[in-house]
Amino acid sequence: MKPELGLSGAARTRDRLDLSPRFTEHDALRLNRMFRGSSTQEMLESVIRDRLAGDLAVVSSFGAESAVLLHLVASVDPTVPVLFLDTGKHFAETLAYRDLLAARLDLNLVVLTPDPEDLAKRDETGLRWSYDPDGCCEIRKVRPLEQALAGYDASFTGRKAFQAATRANLPRFELDTSDAQGRLKINPLIDWSADDINAWFEAHDLPRHPLIAQGYPSIGCSPCTSQVAEGEDPRSGRWKGWDKTECGIHKPGEEPFL
Repeated sequence: MKPELGLSGAARTRDRLDLSPRFTEHDALRLNRMFRGSSTQEMLESVIRDRLAGDLAVVSSFGAESAVLLHLVASVDPTVPVLFLDTGKHFAETLAYRDLLAARLDLNLVVLTPDPEDLAKRDETGLRWSYDPDGCCEIRKVRPLEQALAGYDASFTGRKAFQAATRANLPRFELDTSDAQGRLKINPLIDWSADDINAWFEAHDLPRHPLIAQGYPSIGCSPCTSQVAEGEDPRSGRWKGWDKTECGIHKPGEEPFL
């Protein structure tokens, strides 16, 4: 039996005895059409309060612009889990910023860590990032997040179209291609501009990540994040010198549903 939109995750687990997908491409398309013309705030209130996407979590890196999405979601329901991948390679400033925002917004913070056995077997020296960044991301980000998201029906991301060409045509709602059971990926800020982001920071007096002022408009793990020159793509400082644009959590080849 295929579940309807809005069915709770617990009910969906009980009823999905045939292992049919939680959601399909049709569901993603229907949600995109349902909220066409709606503001981000209106969409979030409906999706969270009416449980249109089941059990939800926010995936946040606590990077340069993360405070905006976290503030928007917490304004609707601060109990929504916020999943943070502590890779063991973050800037100290990011960890301090995470703790500051979690306290300021009263977030339901859930810290995810890599499997110690995986690290011991595949990155004993801690230097895998220097010769195999994809493998490093797989161990420290992709696997822990996949395991955590198995308990949710949908996740919010902070991706925005202006950040990179690979994100330019993403919709608000899409299927998570890494999940065979039809989990949704929701991009509430996909159509926000840099000016929109800055205006929200100012209007709500949100603290900025301390590394922004040092030339880091996009912030990931410290070994793989470089400063960006004025006028460059905001994500050009990520994995500089490598043919790599995403950590593996988001795949650049995902097809949008318009």
